[in-house]
Amino acid sequence: MTTRLLLLTPARTASLRRAVFDDGDPLDEGGAARARAAAGRLVRPEAVVGSGSVRCAQTARLLGLGDLRAVPELAGLDAGRWRGRAVDEVGAAEPEALGRWLADPEAAAPGGESVADVCARVGRWLRALADEEAGRVTAVVEPDVVRAAAVHATGAPLSAFWRLDVEPLTVTELSGRAGRWNLRVGRPLAAVTAEER
Repeated sequence: MTTRLLLLTPARTASLRRAVFDDGDPLDEGGAARARAAAGRLVRPEAVVGSGSVRCAQTARLLGLGDLRAVPELAGLDAGRWRGRAVDEVGAAEPEALGRWLADPEAAAPGGESVADVCARVGRWLRALADEEAGRVTAVVEPDVVRAAAVHATGAPLSAFWRLDVEPLTVTELSGRAGRWNLRVGRPLAAVTAEER
């Protein structure tokens, strides 16, 4: 059986607009309106899982997917003490640490985690999901999780992580069978819903 996984990124928040390390804020008005406008267009999956963030949970509800089940392996990248701070602010105060974190996949954010950590835990989850033959699964996840899943699915080096741009309220599709994943990247939600009707 083929497992079809839709990785859906949440709608925008004020932090995202200001380039702030995620601080758990809710969707802004524009993000909520876009999610509501797309409600009811996705085929109901067998399971709805995702990151435990406020914006992922809100996006799932506004899209009509109901309450998602938070999966620890699908949490967004932990920025440690940088959480809630603007990227520019961190770059001005700790340029070496930020530069190292962005350039070296093994370097962790202070008190947080590295790209390698995120890729490893998302990879473990994908391997377990493939073994389950789960059918159709929708995961509302942070962009970091989409990047990690793409790196895992393609076998790309960890250095590719920051080279993948992931927009809000888009779908990245993985289909898996026998331990192998195929990747379809970044289709707008409207394109996915039109094909599934």
